[in-house]
Amino acid sequence: MHNSPQSEFSRLRRQAGLTIRELETSLGYAQRTLQRYETGESVPRIPVLEKLHLIARTRTPRSSAHGFRFIDLFAGIGGMRRGFETIGGQCVFTSEWNKYAVETYCANFPNSTHAVAGDITKIEPDEIPQHDVLLAGFPCQPFSIAGVSKKNALNRPHGFRCAAQGTLFFDVARIVEHHQPRAFVLENVKNLLSHNKGNTFEVIHRTLTEELGYQVFWKVIDARVFVPQHRERIFIVGFREKSSFTFDNLTIPGLAAAPKLSDILHPQDGSEQADERYTTGNKGRVLDKYTLSSHLWQYLQDYAKKHQLKGNGFGFGLCGADDVARTLSARYYKDGSEILIKQSRRSPRRLTPRECARLMGFEKRGESCFKIPVSDTQAYKQFGNSVVVPAVEAVARHMQPWIMDGEKREEGGRRATGTNG
Repeated sequence: MHNSPQSEFSRLRRQAGLTIRELETSLGYAQRTLQRYETGESVPRIPVLEKLHLIARTRTPRSSAHGFRFIDLFAGIGGMRRGFETIGGQCVFTSEWNKYAVETYCANFPNSTHAVAGDITKIEPDEIPQHDVLLAGFPCQPFSIAGVSKKNALNRPHGFRCAAQGTLFFDVARIVEHHQPRAFVLENVKNLLSHNKGNTFEVIHRTLTEELGYQVFWKVIDARVFVPQHRERIFIVGFREKSSFTFDNLTIPGLAAAPKLSDILHPQDGSEQADERYTTGNKGRVLDKYTLSSHLWQYLQDYAKKHQLKGNGFGFGLCGADDVARTLSARYYKDGSEILIKQSRRSPRRLTPRECARLMGFEKRGESCFKIPVSDTQAYKQFGNSVVVPAVEAVARHMQPWIMDGEKREEGGRRATGTNG
């Protein structure tokens, strides 16, 4: 049975891994015309299909140079991407709405073959290239459980389009529904499990399993074993095909070998090359601007004492080189109180953005390979909102056999049917 012109156009576009927007330049047709070809409202001329076929052929087979293709949603500064590139993945689509995060992302992935798309809520699924794995560190938002319960009582149909409408998880779900990727990885705060009395996670799990048909696994990982920071995050992994995957045998380092803050702090002894934005002098001393003023330091001490008298746990986190930090947050730029570094005979100091990059696993001490083109305020927000890269890499490596096994099966199917797409 031969493909119709419309289905052939769509198949070739997906095989090429191009969006309608990207094809506008390649084919020389307006997006609205190409969209009509995609939906079947218009029939493309034969030369259009021939040119698209040539483009697709030059871009396949899709897994010869890279093990698999993935998309990076709510990308931030690229922590999820860095983790999955280490196992041979190729990022083919990125979405991030914050212009400062995009600036940092682009500075660190200068060889990307695609531009960063903006607000994912305004992007249609068919504008996103075909992919094998979907990555999304989506923000947690409330879900309308009441609406679902009401429709249950009235015996009316409902689904994630009802329960999750207006949340950013809805956008993840509609992309998964449309593209049916081989696997996905969702990352969020640990409290996602208990958010809204557990109803939020219930909607997410039901959507992914019952409605979208994926086998789903999850695990809370404390990045403490990878970096000197307590940072618990939930990783939700899904596979389209039934698999023997389990998180029970995830390989993570033991606490005995876990790093301390000394592994990420500027040594300030001349053993590290000076970083003109953050350190100075022959010994690479941290700039004075990162030391708290006497006024702010006194305020933080008084604030902590006041809450201690009330029996509350609010206060600053004062750390030494042999300690482990609290969780770095996006509000760190305000007063740095959750992670303050002790200093001899002076007020404590904040971490520098370079140290934050190391605390999140974007680089190691002695390196300055991660580019930080934005202001300190924006950098603190970005690192506080990011993922710990080695934790993502551990999940990626644990998933790799099942991702690549799926690639082999699909490649075998393409050979059996005589197709490349």
